[in-house]
Amino acid sequence: MDSTRFEWGTRTFLMGIVNVSPDSFAGDGIDTVAAAVEQAARMVQEGADIIDVGGESTRPGSSPISVEEEMARVIPVVRGIHREVDVPLSVDTYKYDVAQAALEAGASMLNDVWELKKEPRLADLAAQYGAGMVLMSNQRDVSPNHDVEFSDIVQVVRDDLARATQEAVKRGVPRERLIIDPGIGFGKTQPQNLLLLRRLRELRVLGYPL
Repeated sequence: MDSTRFEWGTRTFLMGIVNVSPDSFAGDGIDTVAAAVEQAARMVQEGADIIDVGGESTRPGSSPISVEEEMARVIPVVRGIHREVDVPLSVDTYKYDVAQAALEAGASMLNDVWELKKEPRLADLAAQYGAGMVLMSNQRDVSPNHDVEFSDIVQVVRDDLARATQEAVKRGVPRERLIIDPGIGFGKTQPQNLLLLRRLRELRVLGYPL
């Protein structure tokens, strides 16, 4: 796997997002490998430290796609960027087969927006391949319409991420290969999102880069 080491805390590291889903939330879905490679190269030139490739939209109201369709979108792009651009590659997926194929194709990090809720075996893959993991707190399972009034959203997210990171470590992922994401916009109201942003430092008690 990629041997890049990030000295967390020395500066803010940037992740560039390459969306290969036509219904991307950002409206920037890319439909050719060449265009994806070009975008990744441009992002690295502009300062990106990691490139994240996503094939399934996570926008509100989006529909899941099949493993086969996601692999057809993602894997050629991962191969192309890995071949042409010198940068650590992350893949945004919660599907086991997509994650494994991406790691085989050159990815060195898994970005799980369901923090092992849907597929805990992703942590097994990360441990097996020596990959990093981003675990994102996602409340869409209990608040699909982003309208649940949690009593303390920061505590909810902190507990959520504590559970996910403990599960990953239990399955063999070293602590130093884990990153946490508060999941702004995922199952939270707008006031909750703003509160999370104001209180981000409270998540540092977990001991992981954010």
